[in-house]
Amino acid sequence: MAGMLAKAGRMVLDAVYPPLCISCRAATGEAHGLCASCWNKMNFLDGPACDACGMPFEFDPGGETLCAPCHAEPPDFDHARAVMHYDDASKALILGLKRGDRHDLVPPLSRWLERGGRELIAEAELIVPVPLHRWRLWTRRFNQSALLGQKLAKAAAKPFDPLALIRIRPTPSQGAMPSAKARRKNVRGAFKVANPSAVAGRAVLMVDDVYTTGATVNACARALKRAGAARVLVVTLARVVRPAAATI
Repeated sequence: MAGMLAKAGRMVLDAVYPPLCISCRAATGEAHGLCASCWNKMNFLDGPACDACGMPFEFDPGGETLCAPCHAEPPDFDHARAVMHYDDASKALILGLKRGDRHDLVPPLSRWLERGGRELIAEAELIVPVPLHRWRLWTRRFNQSALLGQKLAKAAAKPFDPLALIRIRPTPSQGAMPSAKARRKNVRGAFKVANPSAVAGRAVLMVDDVYTTGATVNACARALKRAGAARVLVVTLARVVRPAAATI
């Protein structure tokens, strides 16, 4: 009976307030989704990828293959995966959440994270967000990675600790850095585990919005490993996809 009432209620709401595409705001047949046009513009990452950083490969090399950069300098995290390319289509959604206070995007984007990162989520024993420094959190009022991580943890029935990892010094925006080297230097030593016993011996899954060079999540992973984390996994909504690199 309750289910029938809920369904009837949704039908009434849909009649009064028709569902809109979360990207272009055109009418759609389902709430919290994309219209067909916007869906076709999304470049989802569901093919072969580097076993470490998740950089997509043009063909499947088989096995636990690494891209050339990860082979030359293995990251501090164990595995990273992203849901989609960071391009004009995905950027509009991510910036809508991050800078436009579009908290209505949290449920659909967290569902995408759940599907795109299902293998890593299954392995995780604790989920944490990439943290903001308290000054930036105060000005922005929320951490989008924490909102996504909390929703993801609830759906996956996994423990969530938004304060396990903290940013101990403010840093300029990574987007303002002119190179990958500058990004690494910018976040070096910027993170600390507040309570090492919370992560010791556990597989920790970090949640972030965008993977660009990996400098931020790598610095976070280094802090987690130093605090005793057994494994560090990373799932992001999107990642920058650079020209195809050699595989090793």
